[in-house]
Amino acid sequence: MTHRCDALLVGAGIMGATLARLLRQLDPALELVVLERLPAVAAESSAALNNAGTGHAANCELNYTPQAADGSVPIAKALAINAAFELSLQFWAALAERGELQDPAAFIRAVPHLSFVWGEANVAFLRRRWEALNATPQFAGMQWSGDSAQLREWMPLVMQGRSLDQPLAATRVARGTDVNFGALTAALLDGVDVRLEHEVVGLERGGRGWRVEARQPSGATAAFEAPFVFLGAGGGALPLLQRSGIPEARQYGAFPVSGQWLVCRNPEVIAGHNAKVYGKAAVGAPPMSVPHLDTRWIDGQRALLFGPYAGFSTRFLKQGSLWDLARSLKPFNLLPSLQVGASNVDLVRYLVTQVVQSQEQRLESLRQFLPQARGADWELAVAGQRVQIIKQINGRGSLQMGTEVVSSADGSLAALLGASPGASTAVQTMLELLQRCWPERFGSTAWQEPLRALIPGWGVDLAQDAAQLSAHRGRVNAALGLAVG
Repeated sequence: MTHRCDALLVGAGIMGATLARLLRQLDPALELVVLERLPAVAAESSAALNNAGTGHAANCELNYTPQAADGSVPIAKALAINAAFELSLQFWAALAERGELQDPAAFIRAVPHLSFVWGEANVAFLRRRWEALNATPQFAGMQWSGDSAQLREWMPLVMQGRSLDQPLAATRVARGTDVNFGALTAALLDGVDVRLEHEVVGLERGGRGWRVEARQPSGATAAFEAPFVFLGAGGGALPLLQRSGIPEARQYGAFPVSGQWLVCRNPEVIAGHNAKVYGKAAVGAPPMSVPHLDTRWIDGQRALLFGPYAGFSTRFLKQGSLWDLARSLKPFNLLPSLQVGASNVDLVRYLVTQVVQSQEQRLESLRQFLPQARGADWELAVAGQRVQIIKQINGRGSLQMGTEVVSSADGSLAALLGASPGASTAVQTMLELLQRCWPERFGSTAWQEPLRALIPGWGVDLAQDAAQLSAHRGRVNAALGLAVG
């Protein structure tokens, strides 16, 4: 028997959960089904230990503001990411006000965001970055300091035992956040028809748009039909997109990157640090490998993580197959994939060195942030798997470091490819997806009125109105308990 629904979402992670909750808010009559291959929701990239947990607002992530050849620091990307995260905060705040997210502290906490650098050139760069960002309404509260006493107040453990024989500097945004995207995903999916342990094995155009077959633990196959399908399965999205046969899929290949954390097990050390402190990435390192020392809240308990340490695996999912990469190579993306490998020698070299490094070498990286770190206090944990996009641009393969929505010409199927800062910008990404794939309904009064009530900043450039931006942030802070000192 075939189950028919209005929208079928593949993958019970933060993207699918966000889309499901948006659709329920805009039209409660829609019948939605979510298929998840694992026995729990948010068990892959959205799980707390599988991602940075940073509410990516470009407060501290230096890779969003790379220095230009002339020494200037472009900030357009940082402004865009910050604005996108504000939309996520507004959506979560509206759901909390309506009682649909009853305990915001279960998924979001106020944690200051700091950028920390050392060395004359890096300090000069950070100063220019601060001057450019601090001049905008979005970052007007960002603090700067090169004073060691101030730095000790902001991050005492980072400064403890640190040599002062070279210039040091940091910026700080008090209104930073730590987000447990796993807990948020579960809350957003509450009340949604989620079919666990349903692995998609068939995807083709059918009677009502798309016919999808999913294998269950018993070996039996369940069949579904829907006029709209979303592939939000993290690293598993590309193989499903290729299976769909839509011509838009032929532009893409994949480059998987794995990760690891050092996790602190000493409660005294954990209690002594309250910040997310980001540094500069190594030459050739992917954006997701920017080193950071993070206060985290996981299952209500405070934690401290450092990393991530990058690596390479041919799996597309943490619980995937070693054959994932080989199976994704097709005649149309083989050459672009080889071109990317040849033109990103620094990245390949970086990944190789990360894979073969010892625990002592990892600890040496940690001690750049935490000079007095003891090996006995830290243990290695495997983080999530990320799949970067390889896209054909002007006939050549290009490695893309962000996220991208790919959709069929008729809007009946869409997929999300790529990685950071995906989870933090999920609301904007899913709104853009609905605008593209459901254009008539999205533009209707029936959808626009509830949308404006949910996310008043959608379509509004709050950066041009400091008073309105402040008002929206005040409402968000109150609804989500993000009071900052």
